[in-house]
Formats: sequence, structure tokens, C-alpha cells
Amino acid sequence: MTLQLGMLLYPGLTQLDLTGPFEVLSRLPGATVHLVWKDLAPVRADTGLGLVPTTTLADCPPLDLIFVPGGGGQVAVMDDDAVLDFVATQGQRARWVTSVCTGALVLGAAGLLTGYRAATHWAFLPLLGMFGATPTEERVVIDRNRITAGGVTAGIDFGLRVVAEVAGADVARRIELYLEYDPAPPFGCGHPRRAPAELVASIRDEVAARYAVRQEQIARITTRAAARARESR
Repeated sequence: MTLQLGMLLYPGLTQLDLTGPFEVLSRLPGATVHLVWKDLAPVRADTGLGLVPTTTLADCPPLDLIFVPGGGGQVAVMDDDAVLDFVATQGQRARWVTSVCTGALVLGAAGLLTGYRAATHWAFLPLLGMFGATPTEERVVIDRNRITAGGVTAGIDFGLRVVAEVAGADVARRIELYLEYDPAPPFGCGHPRRAPAELVASIRDEVAARYAVRQEQIARITTRAAARARESR
């Protein structure tokens, strides 16, 4: 049976959030991977790399798995009702609802993380709590059918964990070996747990403005959602 996997594209995404998982998930036996956006014009990642959608939001089939990457463009996506409606509708019926990095904030904005443990990039992790999720400082978090991962490079780990969930550990092992996934970070400071305190502080200062923008945006989104919920009673 063919598995329908949908990976959301949008302007300003971080390409490795998408292409790392894509490299793994495209090797999943029986999988058809859809790269989904509003139209079929190339989408530019935050580094300028062009990515080509294969289907549109309107034409995308019902998905077994929906995936959302992160990146600076995620802020605009969280204010885009058409995209959020797509993510919410597909996520409510999908067998697996997934993300890497700040893609988790899009899942939260679509109402798909309330009551779930979830991960995102370490610098933005506390924001998940504003959506009613439980922020979890793990590389990949599996909570029932929600599979979320930390920042950027966690996407390959994420993809392998998804393959193991869907097709079993033996398939995941074969893909891991074929891709020679044998990371050996040259500096060993890829997470605050291991990085020097002054380096962590520097990165936090660098992303502080972006954190504040997301924090304010999420407050608006959750306030609006609460008002709609009261009106519908």
C-alpha cells in the first residue's frame, strides 16, 4: 500500500529542515512524497536555494503523514489562514503529524500540539508551552502520533525515527547505513548542554528579537483562538 507523505514548502524555510528528512523519507518503501505549497513555482529557502513543489495545497491528496519544516518564513505561515487550515485539516486525519525545528510552532498554531510533548530548536523551545504543549528538550520526541524534532540537523535523526515507526527498525538501519549516517561533530558544541556558556549566551542574544516576534505572534494567535472558542459555545 502506498503511503502518502506531505512535506510543506514555504518561502524562507530552512532547507536542511526539509531536505534532511526528505533524503530519508524518500527511501521509505511504498512512500510517495509530496512537496506542497500554494502553487508550483519554485520556493526560495532562507539561504536562497530553490525548491520545487510537486503539488498544491488544493490538489494534495489525503496524507498519511504531514511534515512541517522550520525557518524564518515560519512567522508568515503562522499568519496565513489558508496554510494553517491545510495543516489543521490534514493533521486531524493523518496517521502521523510531524515537524522539525520551528515547524513545531506551525503545528501549534494549527491546534495540533495541545496536550502533547514536543520539541523544537533549543532557542525557541519555551514557546511551545504557549500552545498548550509540553516543551521537551530531546532530539526527537514521539508522543502518540506526534513526532517532532529539534533544530535543523535533527532532521536526519527525525527521518530515521519516522521510518522505524512506519516500517520497522530494520528498514531504518538499512537507510542509516546506506546514507553513511555516522556524525562526528568536529567541535562538539551543537547543543547548549555541551557548548561554552558564553557561546550559548551569544546565540541567545542573536535570536532574541526573533524570539520576541514569535512570542508576540503566538500570544495573538492563542488569544484569537480562545475568543473563537468562547463564541462557539
